[in-house]
Amino acid sequence: MDLSVVIPVYNEEESLPELAEWIVRVCRNSGFTYEIIFIDDGSSDSSWKVIGDLCRSNNNIKGVSFRRNYGKAAALHTGFGLASGDVVITMDSDLQDSPDEIPELYRMVKEEGYDLVSGWKKKRYDPFVKRVTSRFYNFTAKVWSGIRLHDFNCGLKAYRNEVIKSIEVFGEMHRYIPILVKEAGFKKIGEKVVQHRPRKYGTTKYGLDRFIKGYLDLLTIGFITRFGKSPMHLFGLLGTLMFLAGFLMAGYLGGRKLWYVSHNMRAPLVTDSAWFYIALTVMVIGTLLFLTGFIGELVNRNSPERNKYLLKDKINA
Repeated sequence: MDLSVVIPVYNEEESLPELAEWIVRVCRNSGFTYEIIFIDDGSSDSSWKVIGDLCRSNNNIKGVSFRRNYGKAAALHTGFGLASGDVVITMDSDLQDSPDEIPELYRMVKEEGYDLVSGWKKKRYDPFVKRVTSRFYNFTAKVWSGIRLHDFNCGLKAYRNEVIKSIEVFGEMHRYIPILVKEAGFKKIGEKVVQHRPRKYGTTKYGLDRFIKGYLDLLTIGFITRFGKSPMHLFGLLGTLMFLAGFLMAGYLGGRKLWYVSHNMRAPLVTDSAWFYIALTVMVIGTLLFLTGFIGELVNRNSPERNKYLLKDKINA
């Protein structure tokens, strides 16, 4: 099969028939063999009923429904597991992503050899707050990851099938899929300016809570990708440095006490100095950090995923 189109859905009943008809028309005009996979993320409107009607009218359309709202990352992860096309394209269900972009995205993956092509909504029709926070996110993610993309969180993306089978999207990590792809060993990540359309139906699902979640997720993914396999490298190093700093402070106070005593001078009590309590606190924190790294290593050693590695190719194996 040439193409799988994965579409998370949450309360978008009005847009689904038009979106499905548009995608089908584009795929047929381009001569693609295709499938469309709608993932209903616990919608409270009639989205699932509409998806059922679409599936009955076209055997190339498939649908999955969650019992409750789990989030976009869960919907994408489920859709990736079902997708069988050589190229997998994701898009939002609100008609703000144009299916007319599909042929060019497909060509860039198949002919130019990209592992991932991310859309760039250069001209956006989102609310002002969402535009500002998106720019902030994208700048930070670009600096953090070294991936030169303008729009990490654009819903319109194209992947080689091998790529989506090699990554795990969870929590709110859909915002940083390009980082997951890069850390999985797929280096050819490209970008295409795509059309962004004004919302035709319904209202945006964006809320200010995503501003906080987004940055916490960036910290999480940074830690997991760099230290997930070796937590002792982070916690052990920090713990050791903090313990040594506290030990040196305590050693200075003890040495000063001995110097006073050796010169028959009245020595101040070590516990009268605030540095004694600072040193003690730093050593305790350092010990706790070291133990955290040690426990993390024990958990990692017992993980069934500890020796799971992605293979690029095999010869006579």
